[in-house]
Amino acid sequence: MEMRDFFSDIFDYHNHFNQKLIGQLIDNERVLPAGTIPLFCHIINAHQIWNSRITNREKFGVHQLHSLSICSQIDNDNFKETQNILKRFSLDKRIMYSNSKGNEFGNSIRDILFHIANHSSHHKGQIISALRQSGIEPIVTDYIFYKR
Repeated sequence: MEMRDFFSDIFDYHNHFNQKLIGQLIDNERVLPAGTIPLFCHIINAHQIWNSRITNREKFGVHQLHSLSICSQIDNDNFKETQNILKRFSLDKRIMYSNSKGNEFGNSIRDILFHIANHSSHHKGQIISALRQSGIEPIVTDYIFYKR
């Protein structure tokens, strides 16, 4: 599998389970642990910010809050934008950007895409754990289940 195809598959996986997780969060919104929605918003905001660093578009705030229905749309938009990035840019292209503290850095698109996917997995795991600790049986989001 070529690297572009691999990333396309990984982001399809994230979009697939983000949408299912949003549905579960909506179904349980009244009993969710306090930080659940802000953490999910952070996941999609960070994805949007990284996409925007590549495409030079306006960025969200990293801790900007959204309703869950808006989260669903943003997640779909992020997925489509990442797919467009995979079609339009070389994975080796170096992107120069400033972080939220104003420090300048440069990374390849390949590194950025891996970071987005890894960041999403990390925080989704935190959400899954919080749901379980609150007595909500979370959906299974393992990649291997997606591939079955």
